[in-house]
Amino acid sequence: MHIVVAGLNYRTAPVSIREKFTFAEGDLPLALKQLKETKSVMESVIVGTCNRTELYIVVDREHCRHYIRGFIENWFGVSRDEFNSHLYIYENEQAIDHLFRVASGLDSMVIGETQILGQVKDSLAMAQQTKTTGIMFNTLFKQAVTFAKRAHTETGIGDNPVSVSYAAVELGKRIFGSYEHKKVLIIGAGKMSELTVKHLYANGADKVIVANRTLTRAQELAEKFQGVACTMDKLNACLEEVDIVISSTGAAELVLTREQVAAVLQKRRSRPLFMIDIAVPRDLDPDIGSLSNVFLYDIDNLQSIVNTHLQERRDTAVMIEQMIADELQTFEQWTKTLGISPVIQALQTKASSIHQETMDSLTKKLPDLDERELKIIRKLTKSIVNQMLRDPVNRIKEMAAERHGDEALDYFTKIFALEEQLEEQERAEQAARQLELEDVQNRWKEELLTKVSLKPAEALSKS
Repeated sequence: MHIVVAGLNYRTAPVSIREKFTFAEGDLPLALKQLKETKSVMESVIVGTCNRTELYIVVDREHCRHYIRGFIENWFGVSRDEFNSHLYIYENEQAIDHLFRVASGLDSMVIGETQILGQVKDSLAMAQQTKTTGIMFNTLFKQAVTFAKRAHTETGIGDNPVSVSYAAVELGKRIFGSYEHKKVLIIGAGKMSELTVKHLYANGADKVIVANRTLTRAQELAEKFQGVACTMDKLNACLEEVDIVISSTGAAELVLTREQVAAVLQKRRSRPLFMIDIAVPRDLDPDIGSLSNVFLYDIDNLQSIVNTHLQERRDTAVMIEQMIADELQTFEQWTKTLGISPVIQALQTKASSIHQETMDSLTKKLPDLDERELKIIRKLTKSIVNQMLRDPVNRIKEMAAERHGDEALDYFTKIFALEEQLEEQERAEQAARQLELEDVQNRWKEELLTKVSLKPAEALSKS
């Protein structure tokens, strides 16, 4: 079996391309089933976010890229000529390494972000619910999720903010401790101010005031946060009651001077005022920062914090990559033991068959043995067989996990002449897989009929 990942992400494809290859949440079960029905595919998981669409599959042979491209082409109705140059396909160790990097946030636009971990967990849950995973992906994805949690906990890679808006919010926490019951004044209605206030709102800020030259625009932004709007001439009154000021206008001159803020501070009774100036040129007089109980930060202050934290995350990412190398070795050792199970089962089947034939021969040659005597003989001879097998089985388990484990397993199979038993097991497994595939196809057809609101009889009558 081989593990393959195929996808497009923010590095390989612009959003104009990525948006053509997104799965609607309601369509994921059907997409997973169709992907698993693709030739040579045995297991499937789909990871889809705003920055990536990735197909993880287990296949029974190498060189399956044509089938993967065919699925993408058919599902999205887009010619492969449009996505070939943006598509990456990783196989086996490279594919496994990629999953660990994705789950731990090393492959994210923002290094070390944790949101992707939840998305990977949800993707696995969806695939398990749809019954498109097996022992390989159930084990691999669980290991990847567990590792990502441990990596974040042990390295703290996600502790430091790496966006200007988020850095501003984290700075505020140092001052206030908590944003609960805090009031926010937004001066201007730009995207950066909106993003920052989203973080503040998510952290407990409970009142938002938007001041803008155009009242209509202020009202539009205020409504998003159940806030209130006002015009710029109300700034002084607003400053008296708020705790946080975020300013981002296109004004050519200062919006607030030191004198204006100093006059307001007398009415605030020493309450701290946290001010973030994201505008270029600046909206807030730099001298405001010299006032008592005022904490002023401009975009350069925030960007320097972000750059420092980004470098810290890059340094930490190197540590996580070293940890991933150990995880790859662990998974590789586990996959080697997968080949042991069929061989051991074949050996046990052959030994059991020989034992049964021996007992049948014994009862024919010694027909006077009673049931008690036969039971004792059966138990003792079975014990002999088990003791003879114990050491060879333990040794092959050890050897299979070593460097030339495949060769050792092959020799083991030949020494005990297990080829016939393994072939019989393979035929039985293929028959079981065929039954499973037919069951999936039947359920898919039923769901498709339900989706178009047709009963089976009605569908046939209209075909």
